[in-house]
Amino acid sequence: MRFGLDRMRRLTTALGLPQRSYASVHVVGSNGKSSTARMIAAILERHGRRTGAYLSPHLRSFTERIRVGELDAEPAAFAAAVQRAAHAATLVERTLSDDDRITQFEVLTAAALDELARHGVDVAVVEAGLGGRYDATNVIPSSVQVLTTVSLEHTRWLGPTVRDIAREKLAVVREGGTLVVGDLAEEVEEEARAAAARQGARLVHASPAAGVELAVAAPFQRRNFALARAAAEALVGPLNEAAVREAAAELTIPGRLEIVDSDPLTIIDGAHNPSGMAALAEAIEELRGEGRGAGGRGGGAAREGRGARRPSPLVAVLSILDDKDAAAMLRALLPLCDAVVLTSNANPRALSPATLMSLAGQLGGPPAHVEPEPRRAVDRARALAGRDGTVVATGSIYLVSDLLRAPGKRRASML
Repeated sequence: MRFGLDRMRRLTTALGLPQRSYASVHVVGSNGKSSTARMIAAILERHGRRTGAYLSPHLRSFTERIRVGELDAEPAAFAAAVQRAAHAATLVERTLSDDDRITQFEVLTAAALDELARHGVDVAVVEAGLGGRYDATNVIPSSVQVLTTVSLEHTRWLGPTVRDIAREKLAVVREGGTLVVGDLAEEVEEEARAAAARQGARLVHASPAAGVELAVAAPFQRRNFALARAAAEALVGPLNEAAVREAAAELTIPGRLEIVDSDPLTIIDGAHNPSGMAALAEAIEELRGEGRGAGGRGGGAAREGRGARRPSPLVAVLSILDDKDAAAMLRALLPLCDAVVLTSNANPRALSPATLMSLAGQLGGPPAHVEPEPRRAVDRARALAGRDGTVVATGSIYLVSDLLRAPGKRRASML
């Protein structure tokens, strides 16, 4: 992987600059990008705009990455789009130096931009892959840019501090555009204001979506929906409140606080870094009607000591990649848990369950169990939780993918 936009500019030129045939919204950030992008698209669709979306990563199939309206791309159409982009890549690579090649993500991005143009969308909502400045998606001439959150991630490529990372993500702000943000850390807010000022862009702070009921009521999704609403309004003007409520009530986000079973309640969530895990912990507390520290062994005992009924058991199934701050992720979730089942996933960078068990023990976590196979790990967690308990499987998008795809079917790519 070599950062830069020259290859993407050549690639989209070879395809006829499809990204110039529609308006676009660019979504960047550390967490919440896919949810926010889907929400923006849902709101715009209900305001009469034919809307497409480019998302990453996928959970079950590559076709999830390209959406028109409420539907993923048809497999044959997706394959044709990739073939067109791959042919263009072959032509472009003849003009590159011997040690420079077009990446898989660049081909996928070009394929998506071209396919959305062929569908005649009015608006494309495009989720960035990594960072912003040199991300392959940064060839779109977006009129609205959305920054979800910023946390320490991909420091090898984006810089060592939150401020550095914010600058890389905010490099997508366009001259005269509209930058939509939520409640940001002070240094990120400063960078957002500076980026908007440099580009003469309007800076919009999203207000909480009061009175809007979401299909999945989680604090982090309410914040994402507030961003989505502000972004849609920045693009098309005043919104129809009934259409906004309809979008909120009907939209579900695969792999984000997704309920997959009951008795016990079983949830999967793609939280894959400390800030994502903290948001998940907040949502679980609200879902179970608890305050911070009320769950888990210590909190439960404290409640019993006051004569209150102890909350039903919470058991987590965890798998985390080796480039993540696993300790910080565990610190966010373990205090809520009565037990954890540590597992692995299909990505070769997954930490071993034994490593996670050792780390959980050092952090004073609840009783821990090891089950390397993800589905068996969930089965074990459900047995530990009992019919009245709650199970949450989290820690990696790859774990979510392993649990969602059909048994025995391999994931198409680690990208």
